[in-house]
Amino acid sequence: MKMRQWMGMVSLAAVAFRVQAEWEYLDNGVVRIGVDRSRGACVGYFAESTTRRNLLNHFDTGRFIQQSYYGDPDGSDWDGKPWRYNPVQGGSWKNKPSKLLEFKNDPKAGIITAKIMPRSWSGGALCPEAIMEETIRLDGAVAHIHFKLTYTGEDQTDARHQEMPAVFVDYALSNLVFMEEGAVVRRVPGWPNEYGKASEQWTAYLDANDWGIGILTPGTPEFTSYRYKGSGEAGPEGVACSYVAPVRTLKLTQGLVLEHDVYLTIGTLEEIRERFSKLRKKETKAQTLKP
Repeated sequence: MKMRQWMGMVSLAAVAFRVQAEWEYLDNGVVRIGVDRSRGACVGYFAESTTRRNLLNHFDTGRFIQQSYYGDPDGSDWDGKPWRYNPVQGGSWKNKPSKLLEFKNDPKAGIITAKIMPRSWSGGALCPEAIMEETIRLDGAVAHIHFKLTYTGEDQTDARHQEMPAVFVDYALSNLVFMEEGAVVRRVPGWPNEYGKASEQWTAYLDANDWGIGILTPGTPEFTSYRYKGSGEAGPEGVACSYVAPVRTLKLTQGLVLEHDVYLTIGTLEEIRERFSKLRKKETKAQTLKP
């Protein structure tokens, strides 16, 4: 199915409506992560504490690292294109922001929590039936994000690819890297979506020196990716972006509570792989010990 391959495209209607960013940060002296309260507390900043170079892209409400789910066609349209039920944490394609229900930033405890009522990406209406939550912590060079969706709406007809989560990165990081049955795979994604399977359940966008950002969603080896160039402007607010999303195939049904963990880190390919290997072993052990 088509998912997010249109999300990076620029429309005059979206650009015309801008909200004033309200950034909140956690910083442990190793990495610094930031969320924009004005756009669903979405993660739009991730950097090393020393350089503070932001490796993410937050050009519009559809970018960021955020929750976004897909259901059946609902008669709505996106800039003239037929679309579907699609609650998005950041807001609609016209940059109309979602509603932040609860927010807390506790630097002493090293935790950010948020509860969000998303908006329909295409229609723009608030989606009270799809409440989203997130919890963010830092542990050394790793950021841990816990996402939760509580869905009380009508059953959607079909199972679809769901982003776990959507991740938009600075276009300057062009090389998508992952492991495939013990071998390192390097790819520069094209347009539109390309699909793959990461045997170690992580992907990374790296530069020519094999340095950049890694993304791990335990239990989710499949992913989709693309690179959107547009006018070619890179950077956190640039039109161009690199995109990847771990995907699971599932149906939104009434009463569904969907939770998943995402880990981010910055470093060389070797550092990223080593950190994520330890995290995967820790996750496996925790699952084994559950009664």
